[in-house]
Amino acid sequence: MAQPDSTAASGASSAGTPEGNAIGFLRRIGKIEGISFLVLLGIAMPLKYLADWPLGVKVVGWAHGVLFVVFIFALARARLVGRLPVAMAALAFIASLLPFGPFLIDERLARRS
Repeated sequence: MAQPDSTAASGASSAGTPEGNAIGFLRRIGKIEGISFLVLLGIAMPLKYLADWPLGVKVVGWAHGVLFVVFIFALARARLVGRLPVAMAALAFIASLLPFGPFLIDERLARRS
């Protein structure tokens, strides 16, 4: 018979728990939302003003807005289900408003997932 994995039995990782899943989802959506923000600022906005092509901002801006709302819901879920501390949730929110912010906060979130 196979022996059970000692790390899984000891609870060393919370990746399979609702807490770990909530924070893991927050990390994933944060990265996607961060990329959409950088695309909006670095590609779509210059195309709007330098190439007179506002459609890029309309499409990318809309997608970024939806992803930001999903991020906020994921942050609330990580706070409630994942037991993310209030200070960490506030820091993640502030980071989401800054370019490269979600990538900078990801390491701290990784320690909690």
